[in-house]
Amino acid sequence: MDGGANYNPRTVEEVFRDFKGRRAGMIKALTTDVDEFYQQCDPEKENLCLYGFPNELWEVNLPAEEVPPELPEPALGINFARDGMQEKDWLSLVAVHSDAWLLAVAFYFGARFGFDKADRKRLFNMINDLPTIFEVVTGTAKKQVKEKSSVSNHSSNKSKSNSKVVPQQQQPQQRGSDSQGKYSKTPQKDEDEGLEEEEEDEHGETLCGACGENYASDEFWICCDICEKWFHGKCVKITPARAEHIKQYKCPSCSNKRSRP
Repeated sequence: MDGGANYNPRTVEEVFRDFKGRRAGMIKALTTDVDEFYQQCDPEKENLCLYGFPNELWEVNLPAEEVPPELPEPALGINFARDGMQEKDWLSLVAVHSDAWLLAVAFYFGARFGFDKADRKRLFNMINDLPTIFEVVTGTAKKQVKEKSSVSNHSSNKSKSNSKVVPQQQQPQQRGSDSQGKYSKTPQKDEDEGLEEEEEDEHGETLCGACGENYASDEFWICCDICEKWFHGKCVKITPARAEHIKQYKCPSCSNKRSRP
C-alpha cells in the first residue's frame, strides 16, 4: 500500500495533481470497477478502507497500524454496511466519505508544507472546480454541467425567443385530462406571458433521462408515467404518432425494473 511515505507533494499544483490521481482511482472503484470493489468489501472481513493513490489506482485494505498514520485514514469499516443497505445507497455513502478523505489528505499536505492563506484558497478553488465523487457516482455531476450550460444559453437566447415549446405539429393530440401536458410540456395558456417565461425556465433545466442532454424546442419529448422523467422521443424510440396510442408510458428503466425477479 502506498501510504504516501515516499510521496510528498510540496506545491499547490503538486497537491492538486495528487488529489486528482487519488480521486480518479476511487471513482474507478465506485463506477467502472464496482463489481470487483463490491466483492472485496466482504462484511465477514475486518474493518476495511478504500484507498485512492496518486497513480489513479485504488485498493481495499486494512488501515495503517501506526498511530498517528503517515496520512489521514479513509472511513473505517465500509464493508460492514454493504449487505445492510441498497447497493446504490451504500456506494453513495462510501463516495461521500471518500470526498471527505481526499480533502483531508490535500489539506494535510498543505498544512505540513506551510501553505499560506492564499495557497490554501487556491488549492480549494482548484479542487472545487471538479465534481465530487458523490456527484459522479449519483449522476448529479452531469446534470449540473448541463444545467449550467442551459442557464448560460437561456440567458443569451431569451431576447430572441418568447418561449421554448414543442412545435404544434409535433404535439400528439390529447387523449383526456390524464394525458394533458404529458408529452409536449407546452404551457396550457399560451397567452399568459408570465407562464411562458416560467415554462421556458423549466425547459432550460429539463434533461433527457436517457442521454442527459437538455431540452430542445424542435424535438418531441415524452414523460414516463412511473418515474416522471422526460425523454427525447428518439432516445426511447417513441414517435408522436405512437405516443398517441400509449395509455401509460413506461421508460426502459422502469420496464426493466418490473421484469426483474
